[in-house]
Amino acid sequence: MRQKLEQIAQELDWIERMDVTIAREQEDKNESLKTAAMSTLNSEKSIHDDFQREMRFYKQAQAAVNEALPKLNKLGIPTKRPDDYFAEMVKTDDHMQRVRAKLLSKQQAMERSEKAKKQREMKKYGKKVQQEVLQKRQKEKREMMEAVKSYKKRGKKTPLSSATLTGGEDEFQIQAEKGSSTSNKGKVIKRGKSGKRKRKDAKFGFGGVKKGIKRNSSQSFSDVSSFSSAKHSKAPRAKSGNVGKKRKNVRPGKSRRKQMRK
Repeated sequence: MRQKLEQIAQELDWIERMDVTIAREQEDKNESLKTAAMSTLNSEKSIHDDFQREMRFYKQAQAAVNEALPKLNKLGIPTKRPDDYFAEMVKTDDHMQRVRAKLLSKQQAMERSEKAKKQREMKKYGKKVQQEVLQKRQKEKREMMEAVKSYKKRGKKTPLSSATLTGGEDEFQIQAEKGSSTSNKGKVIKRGKSGKRKRKDAKFGFGGVKKGIKRNSSQSFSDVSSFSSAKHSKAPRAKSGNVGKKRKNVRPGKSRRKQMRK
């Protein structure tokens, strides 16, 4: 191996070779910052640990760069990329456009998902508020009905003013009995029937049994005073104002007129 090495060895300047060899002691010496992970690597070394092996490669490359940069600066070779440097990308513009479109679609999908989630939360909150409002209304209605029932049960004994029902001034009066009303002081005032009620009673009666009310009897069957020949006769009635006048001749049909012409 040494003979082969002597055969292939070439005496070239370092700028042509740019090789850097770093020993383990020099690698540890050139380290400026050591983290807890690196110190653990020094204490626990294992060739079967992939993470430790990769960290060793990284540390060795870092030490080699720290040794090669001063040599390049000494030879006047620039080591930083100029601002106007242009390098062609490995991936084409079409490929990058597809990548951007995919990333944009993912972002839009996430935004739609967040928006739908917020809408669902708002819908749940709206339903909850609506249920609370309905429950509150039902409770108020139930309390009002219970107060009205208790007021009707008391009647004349201990009249309850409507201020107790409404929580304020007397805004309306509740009739405890038919044909009577309560004043603001709680006194029951009797009132007679109104004219409208009297007319209804005179026209339709006072209730009672309605079955068989229109059934004929012998007396109603014999009574023909309400019969009118003008109303019940099947003969055509003459219009008012044409009584006693002669009826005009009706024009014959088309076929009849043809026969008349012959």
